[in-house]
Amino acid sequence: HVHLVGIGGVSMRPLGLVLKGMGLYVTGSDMNSSVSTDELIANGIRVSIGHEAGNVDGADCIIRTAAAHNDNPEIAAARSKGIPMFERAQAWGVIMQAYKNAVCISGTHGKTTTTSMVTHILMEADFDPTVMIGGYLPLLHAGHRVGAGDTIVLESCEYCDSFLNFFPTLAVILNVEADHLDYFKDLADVQKSFRAFAELSTHGVLANGDDPHVRQTLEGMDYVSFGLQPDNRVTVANMSSWQSFDVMCDGELYCHLELNVPGRHNTLNALAAVGASWMLGVPGDVTARGLATFHGAGRRLEYKGEFNGAEIYDDYAHHPDELAATIDSVRASMPDRRLVLAFQPHTYSRTNALFHDFVEQLKKPDVTVLAEIYAARERNTVGISSAHVAEQIPGAVFCETLPEVTAYLKEVIREGDVVITMGAGDIFRAGEAILAGE
Repeated sequence: HVHLVGIGGVSMRPLGLVLKGMGLYVTGSDMNSSVSTDELIANGIRVSIGHEAGNVDGADCIIRTAAAHNDNPEIAAARSKGIPMFERAQAWGVIMQAYKNAVCISGTHGKTTTTSMVTHILMEADFDPTVMIGGYLPLLHAGHRVGAGDTIVLESCEYCDSFLNFFPTLAVILNVEADHLDYFKDLADVQKSFRAFAELSTHGVLANGDDPHVRQTLEGMDYVSFGLQPDNRVTVANMSSWQSFDVMCDGELYCHLELNVPGRHNTLNALAAVGASWMLGVPGDVTARGLATFHGAGRRLEYKGEFNGAEIYDDYAHHPDELAATIDSVRASMPDRRLVLAFQPHTYSRTNALFHDFVEQLKKPDVTVLAEIYAARERNTVGISSAHVAEQIPGAVFCETLPEVTAYLKEVIREGDVVITMGAGDIFRAGEAILAGE
């Protein structure tokens, strides 16, 4: 009997579902009911709304979200009863030790897309994998999967050194940037964490050889490099576009790819996915077929619908580099369309630390709308607002609430526009409200 404190969280929910799928008796609790808790209940998991000491009765172990502190009544009760307790990442670490192959995909950006790409390939290759993705994958109709094979694929996050609880047999590093600066001191501190993650891997490291921060992080280590530069072990040839190219592995033709997702960043994500499948022994033709069926993960430039002749998309980007990747790929693939961007910064610390980088990227769209900062886990100790960002961008508009964002977008959207709601918070609700006629 496993009890999850904070079971409705973005990575706690799939953990609960995976444990249930593995045959354990799972219960959980969360502060509020939500779509996530509804899904858990529909899958036969008893979820208590509100935290009470009695919720842990009968549990053999507790798994806690990082947001649940020691003064939480369930945590306090479990400690007093001597019930073994794990952090979420520790629990995933225990689970993955049961698999021959544990493919852990890390990086400041691109984790969800690349983990989804690898899942498509391994499903095509009949690996029957267990999967944990920090988003929704249409192929799975979920963000997780319990397989009967000997391979597990996990999105692996560096925040709070979470991925250092993992046991990768193959560690994939997509990129390394200064992020989560509410936890890490600076870029060097982030690099130290990724280095420690790479050193955990027992059967190899696959890393972006084009990224100078990655090369610096792994200096002196043996790893398989991927990238667009020809000196990488996994690289491109005969490229006719970001979506059509050959992949060379150690100088030999491995496969030809025709991708259904645009942009340079997705070419690199695909090279990482191909590199991982090559290292796992998947034939090139199977890899190509698997990737040909991938049309994107949920909230990754996800097409939501049409309003007054404009196309509305939603994207999870919340770091300046991610904004650049999405905006630049839309500009390249739809150069004649007016781009309307509604952006909601995520956390005060990130907005403050990367303020000028955000401003530079948010100058690129034709119309920029700023929603107020999504606090997530933080309090506003630095006194920053999206209004400060908007002041630095000619013509940008600041909206204090999401209904104001929705109303403004409805006013300015023209036929032929590309409209993107962007951010890791609840900005997607603005686009959905427009499409719902609200």
